[in-house]
Amino acid sequence: MTAIPSVLITGASTGIGASYADRFARRGHDLVLVARDTARMEALSARLRQETGVAIDIVQADLTQPTDLATVETRLRDDARIGILVNNAGTAIGGSFIEQSTDDVTRLVALNTTALLRLASAIAPRLAAAGEGVIVNIGSVVGLAPEFGMTVYGATKAFVLFLSQGLSLELEPKGVYVQAVLPATTRTEIWEHVGADVNTLSNVMEVDDLVDAALVGFDRREPVTIPPLPDAGQWDALQAARQAMLPNYRNEHPAERYRKVA
Repeated sequence: MTAIPSVLITGASTGIGASYADRFARRGHDLVLVARDTARMEALSARLRQETGVAIDIVQADLTQPTDLATVETRLRDDARIGILVNNAGTAIGGSFIEQSTDDVTRLVALNTTALLRLASAIAPRLAAAGEGVIVNIGSVVGLAPEFGMTVYGATKAFVLFLSQGLSLELEPKGVYVQAVLPATTRTEIWEHVGADVNTLSNVMEVDDLVDAALVGFDRREPVTIPPLPDAGQWDALQAARQAMLPNYRNEHPAERYRKVA
């Protein structure tokens, strides 16, 4: 791996992905940008090459398509220069669960979970063998909050968080840092996908603010970064409560509260 590793970013044509590209380029990292919109990536690349002098490759790919996904997986396996993966590509759909079509839900799951998993799986063995590297997975606070009413989207983001935490436990001892980033309402085009006007929403975080905060967590090597959460102690308390239950899962018999009363 090079002294300054290249960064592969999915969903890199706009929004969070484009902001990550800007910030990593300004840190001196060469980039591999992956998205469907080649024109946007070319415009972003031209600007960043001029302003930062880094090398930038563009990979046009729809990560819901097996052939395109396989192309990116191969690049992650074979290109030893890539030491950081930012798994940012994702989408959402509008409506309630019973209003959403099965095909739309399936595509949502394919992009938000399957593609993210496969790309992490493609790069993780190489990073572990090298003893260094980073995987950043973009989740959402919705994955912690079924009350927000985005059932399938939230389920995919809960998957991203769990996967990231599990990978962190496995890979940190091998020198690989895994970060889950959990945005809340952020000014991105995802709101168009759910039929909402972001300008009518309150407490909307700007994309650059979100990414800059996420990179503070990145530099601190936080396993989970929640930019909108003011009190880190709340997350620590949630983790402590969850971990306190672990010994109680190892019981041979059902808990007393589930036993029939004679």
